[in-house]
Amino acid sequence: MELTIKEVSLNCEEAVRLRAELSKELKAITGNGGEASFHAEAMEEGKSTFLIAYEDQNAVGCGAIYPYTEEIAEIKRVYAKERGKGIGTAILQQLEEKASILGYQKIYIETRKKNEGAVRFYLTHGYRVCENYGKYKGREEAICFEKEV
Repeated sequence: MELTIKEVSLNCEEAVRLRAELSKELKAITGNGGEASFHAEAMEEGKSTFLIAYEDQNAVGCGAIYPYTEEIAEIKRVYAKERGKGIGTAILQQLEEKASILGYQKIYIETRKKNEGAVRFYLTHGYRVCENYGKYKGREEAICFEKEV
């Protein structure tokens, strides 16, 4: 498997398709596709990126980073079409590298507690559970993570 990760436009055909696939999968797991928690306009503010992973020129995963504050990035829409192939890990590592390059000090991520695979994934990759931030404060279904860059 040859995996290549590229920065792309949020509105390119592959990005739109992958985000829709993720929303469908999240809705099946948690009952909510998460679209309302992704703010596309934040991608236009700078200090942001949308990545797509390609395996033999086929789009197989994606992820985004955008500002939560000047010092804290928020990672959103991390998705891999197939589990266990390292796609999600490669995307997450690239997003972390980009966060560092953009000058962020910390990364935030939120998922639903029901999404046990995502919870394990973030814990395995060095994220620690933190107090729910922003719109997730007081929301029992949410679990938030942080990691120093």
